[in-house]
Amino acid sequence: MDFITRLPRTLRGFTVIWVVVDRLTKSAHFVPGKSTYTASKWAQLYMSEIVRLHGVPVSIVSDRDARFTSKFWKGLQTVMGTRLDFSATFHPQTDCQTECLNQVLEDMLRACALEFPGSWDSHLHLMEFAYNNSFQATIGMAPFEALYDKCCRSPVCWGESRQKSYADVRRKDLQFDVGDKVFLKVASIKGVLQFERRGKPSPRFVAQFEILKRIDPVAYRLALPPSLSVVHDVFHVSMLRKYVSDPSHVVDYEPLEIDENLSYTEQTVEVLAREMKMLGNREIPLVKVLWQNRRVEEATWEREDDMRARYPELFEE
Repeated sequence: MDFITRLPRTLRGFTVIWVVVDRLTKSAHFVPGKSTYTASKWAQLYMSEIVRLHGVPVSIVSDRDARFTSKFWKGLQTVMGTRLDFSATFHPQTDCQTECLNQVLEDMLRACALEFPGSWDSHLHLMEFAYNNSFQATIGMAPFEALYDKCCRSPVCWGESRQKSYADVRRKDLQFDVGDKVFLKVASIKGVLQFERRGKPSPRFVAQFEILKRIDPVAYRLALPPSLSVVHDVFHVSMLRKYVSDPSHVVDYEPLEIDENLSYTEQTVEVLAREMKMLGNREIPLVKVLWQNRRVEEATWEREDDMRARYPELFEE
């Protein structure tokens, strides 16, 4: 237990916050009060705000504030069977838990004072809820989760739930059966010169592989060709797309040479055209390159000097 005092006076005259922390669950209560409250008044708040919700504590750790060392407070705790433990001057870390929470609460109060000057007391219950519903590293969960075995719902949860409902409309659960044909997702080694400019994206899925076994709901074993014998034959479902056979729609394709890391490098075919571009007072020679596995309309313009360095065979006569 501890007090935060000398706060800006609110419209209801509150200038003090009584901070009470549970040592086990780290849950906290922030009780507003006035500097003129007597020990009996704080005792009434103690019964209505703490004992009413959590019962009588076994022990209370606090500093030697006059409110906690008064005869009335000591007598009350003696009657209720609660042991009072006071922090010493040479061992102040005894009450460090509450002091750390005071710093957090004061930071929240500063933000609140900027937005709601003179009425921070009316938002104190929201600060208490936000703290108790936040993750605490010392216990590995939120105080509410330690108390109720679950976190309480909040507007943040509502927003997350709403966003999830929007995403689930477009998300489909992928399930395949043994014997189905699927496309396998591959990654193209994107050449800097080719792919940073014009040109459609490289193929993302190749071949039609048969599913041999379902390992679990998200992993499948595929029948890979001998050329991919060095590749592990189990793939995550996110890398697969179902192949639907349609005899009336046959698409011609050229096979790709895929590396063991499921990637491939595109090769050049020929130079279709040449052009000179002016950059300031410099002439930049460009060539229009046709790439393998691409149509003529997908040819890209590249710098001739870079292409000569990367693909010298392209310029051999």
